[in-house]
Amino acid sequence: MIKNIKKVAVLGSGIMGSGIACHLANVDMEVLLLDVVPKGKESEKNKKARNSLVDLYLMNSVKSKPSPLFTKSKLKNISTGNFTDDFEKIKEYDWIIEVVVERLDVKKIIFEKVDQFRKKGTLVSSNTSGIPINSMLENRSEDFKNHFFGSHFFNPARYLRLLEIIPTNHTKKETIDFMTNFGERILGKSSVLCKDTPGFIANRIGVFAIQELFHTVKEMKLSVGEVDLLTGPIMGRAKSATFRTCDVVGLDTLIHVANGLKTNCPKDERNNVFEIPDFVQKMKENNWLGSKSGQGFYKKSKDENGKRNILELDLSTLEYSNKQKSKFETIFKAKKIENLQERMKVLFNGKDRAGEFYRKIFAGIFSYSACRIPEIS
Repeated sequence: MIKNIKKVAVLGSGIMGSGIACHLANVDMEVLLLDVVPKGKESEKNKKARNSLVDLYLMNSVKSKPSPLFTKSKLKNISTGNFTDDFEKIKEYDWIIEVVVERLDVKKIIFEKVDQFRKKGTLVSSNTSGIPINSMLENRSEDFKNHFFGSHFFNPARYLRLLEIIPTNHTKKETIDFMTNFGERILGKSSVLCKDTPGFIANRIGVFAIQELFHTVKEMKLSVGEVDLLTGPIMGRAKSATFRTCDVVGLDTLIHVANGLKTNCPKDERNNVFEIPDFVQKMKENNWLGSKSGQGFYKKSKDENGKRNILELDLSTLEYSNKQKSKFETIFKAKKIENLQERMKVLFNGKDRAGEFYRKIFAGIFSYSACRIPEIS
């Protein structure tokens, strides 16, 4: 019987790994954050040099805004190490979370080592955003299988409340019941039980929504700026809205997930929506992937006076230009309404292009979500 979790080992210190480690530290878990020894440092005897990668990633996460930590003092709850020197330490931990690169072959190597060193009864989970959870269990021990599941956090881990819990065919019910409760009571999450289907729930619905939006934008000839105006704070979402969020996530990541869903969901009645639009394909060819490549749907620039400016991409010409102010009567009316529920009614019933956009987008998402029951949840 699982009674409590006090110590957690996080394997992988990238954006998600460090973010998860920080949030666990926020609730006073004792956290061990591990990653690979940096290339060229393998022969170093200096422990600091061998841990330089994990320490760098953790510090980058701590410095990010909004802060992943409640207070800086919570950082003391995290210790760092590397896969070469410190892997055996995981035997002292109650929960081991894998957050390495999204490659099944790499995850299997990690889990082979985890199975070697973990103590019986230790919880083990993967933070994968879409790789089938059952596919990671080949050659694993029975106790490993009984305590293994998917635990999909969302970035940034401190602020996004959703936690997807995905059991395998072997996971004990008590394991899932405990983790669902722990996620809500201790981690402050909304724990959602998912089936082990492509993209689980959030990415299956979310990627459908963004892909359908890509097609709708082209059809309605809406600009990048107009869409971000329509899909940001006015409808209760973050300022990054749609296209700024795409730039942060990385267009290559979105394309990879969409292609995976198109391939792995052949019987999906809306499978054609996962087809990559021509303008997105061209952006990938140009390496306009977003923040990581310096430009995507938006690009920073300076005018002749050295003043910084943000240009937006014209989806028809694929040229960058200054952002144009957009005006919609529906938005003007909705801004006067503080209550989001009442505001949404105004948006949905708008008589201009904004109202038409909302009806197209919401009707598509609601219909698609309804058709996924009980397939994915």
